[in-house]
Amino acid sequence: MCLLAGKLMLMYGAETYRVEDTMKRMAIAGGMDNVNSFVTTTGIFLSGVLEDDDDIMQMIRIVDRFQDLSKVTEVNHISREFVAGRMSITDARQELKRLRKQPMNYPLWLIYIASAIGGGAFSYLIGDSLFDMIPASIGGLVSTLALVLFQHYLQAKFFSEYLAAFFGGVTALILVHSGFGTNIDQIIIGSLIPLVPGVPLTNSVRDLMAGDLISGLARGAEAALTSLSIAAGVATAVSLFL
Repeated sequence: MCLLAGKLMLMYGAETYRVEDTMKRMAIAGGMDNVNSFVTTTGIFLSGVLEDDDDIMQMIRIVDRFQDLSKVTEVNHISREFVAGRMSITDARQELKRLRKQPMNYPLWLIYIASAIGGGAFSYLIGDSLFDMIPASIGGLVSTLALVLFQHYLQAKFFSEYLAAFFGGVTALILVHSGFGTNIDQIIIGSLIPLVPGVPLTNSVRDLMAGDLISGLARGAEAALTSLSIAAGVATAVSLFL
């Protein structure tokens, strides 16, 4: 149960120290002694002593990672209810299994709309041009569509981000060359905003500040590689039009 809670939190964007603390509190509340938890971006380790003095150590590997902080909040609520004694082990396990089977709280159509709005709004903030908001919104929508599509079929995170940035950049360039937009820099930046790795970068800083150097550096490397993939995709798109 503790590993399942940690897995769900880490999969959906929680910080490393929060995952470790949650698992430790739940294990102690479940009757384990001498509890130790160690979490990286791709694996969770938990050890402790059971009530019959048997030592136990288990680990679980994290393969897929998403961004859905509402699920992190739900796992937090379940863990707090269990630690406070208001929920039994069986009920907590069932709630976690139910949460694992649930689809993401944000449907794809809502993510697409948010990407379009975010791209257009950010382009306006940096360029103060209402006319360029629409092409930037279209570019943000295209880049998000491409990212979801390529991640589903290619199963290659960084290459998918490269292709998404490429198609977002191509869309922005085509719109500007067609007369539908004036400031190409503003439109390209707006098109790429949905791809920016904000959560991994923030979690990297927080993990480093909490002393989790391995996870902090790993998340930082992930954010850096994502940024390089985006930059390479845009550079490829621009080179085709020059």
